[in-house]
Amino acid sequence: MDEWWVSALWAILPTIVVLGLFFYVLRSAVRADRNERRAYAKIEAEERAKRGMPPATAASE
Repeated sequence: MDEWWVSALWAILPTIVVLGLFFYVLRSAVRADRNERRAYAKIEAEERAKRGMPPATAASE
């Protein structure tokens, strides 16, 4: 019976590893997008302030 559990573990292990890699890549992409949007919003706010324009609102985006 022990061999059955070891075989079952070895059978499911690749799926778990691929799931972990997929989660890591997806999380990294979401974080990169969030950071890029934050940086773009900061640059846009600085440029609007330079030109004396009011801050952008969520409705105008």
